[in-house]
Amino acid sequence: MTTTNAGEAATAPEPSHRRILGAAMAGTAVEFYDFYIFATAASLVFGPLFFPQSSPEAQLLQSWLTFALAFIARPVGALVFGHYGDRIGRKATLVWSLMIMGVSTFLIALLPTYAVAGWIAPALLCLLRFGQGFGLGGEWGGAALLAVENAPKGKVARYGMFPQLGAPVGFILSNGLFLILGLILSDSEFREWGWRIPFVLSALLVGMGLWVRLRLTETPAFAAALEEAPPPRVPMAEVVRTHPRQLFGGTFAAIACFAVFYLSTAFALGYGTTKLGIAREAFLGIQLISILFMAAGIIVSGYWADRTSPARVLAIGCVALVGASFTTGPWLGSGDLMLTGMYLSLLLFVMGLVYGPLGAWLPGLFAARVRYTGASICFNAAGILGGALAPNIALKLSELGLEYVGYYLAAIALFSLAGLWMLRPAK
Repeated sequence: MTTTNAGEAATAPEPSHRRILGAAMAGTAVEFYDFYIFATAASLVFGPLFFPQSSPEAQLLQSWLTFALAFIARPVGALVFGHYGDRIGRKATLVWSLMIMGVSTFLIALLPTYAVAGWIAPALLCLLRFGQGFGLGGEWGGAALLAVENAPKGKVARYGMFPQLGAPVGFILSNGLFLILGLILSDSEFREWGWRIPFVLSALLVGMGLWVRLRLTETPAFAAALEEAPPPRVPMAEVVRTHPRQLFGGTFAAIACFAVFYLSTAFALGYGTTKLGIAREAFLGIQLISILFMAAGIIVSGYWADRTSPARVLAIGCVALVGASFTTGPWLGSGDLMLTGMYLSLLLFVMGLVYGPLGAWLPGLFAARVRYTGASICFNAAGILGGALAPNIALKLSELGLEYVGYYLAAIALFSLAGLWMLRPAK
């Protein structure tokens, strides 16, 4: 099946390009900040606050299940925002996705705990977590299209890496703030009210993201698609009918990046602080350093993919992930901060190689008229398969030994390689 290059219609002047890339990265940074503060709070405090009647291990598992709920909501958001993104345009859809995500995050700061409201507290937490996932479901696809549909020839992967760079930026903002709060507040203060501060501050970041996005114009590729034919009445139906192989292959190829990220962040943080006895602030500190390797991997992958191809870089990254997964037992299980930092840095650098090219590769699988829907469905369905239950599965496997967590990660990388193989060019 013939698909169009995501960046082939770009004609905007260079100053507009800088503004567009800034908007793509700033928006995803805000969205991922919101997503990560929940992941961090779920690993540190949500268990005893919202599920106090369970054992400590069960509290952590239940807390991570609320975290997983957003992955179920993301494909729903992808369907809704993809539908309107392919029918009315990228700009308006991106604004609404950011607003829904931001409101849901801010309201989490106002939630009562189980001690105050009983079962209503975790129910509301689940509802707002669903809202977070719903908004994020439309975010990534729109931001990636905003970048690559404005990309000059030969720079599609480099432009496509800017939405991906929003992920480490959002993570640094999130974990950096939690680290500062942990240093200046006592454990009781942090548990009682300090964890709410990052959720309150999200309102400022959302306001900044909205200001940037409201100044955007529509992408050239979407405008050109409208000139060729009216938008599809039901984009999802058309993309399933015309691009089934791309939907399946694109989804499987993207699962590795989710698995490696949430295993090296949410699972590692929860396991390191509860099982290995590493201090919370120390672990957050090494995660902040390690995330810089993820940013480096994304940048390397963007330039590398423009010189070769995004699919080739993705394949090499998956192979590297298989090798890196075997360090899980000896490095993470050591309990040594140095080895733990080396483990997280290695995994997150490799994650950059399997995450960075997705901004160019996934949109490039689909024609412009259904590109928002197709890329969003692949990305968010991969989030369910690769990331939704990854911390829970890893926690159960760790009871057999951390090396089994590594085997699990290697298996996920092989699934992604299989997805890439499905979409290999015909000879």
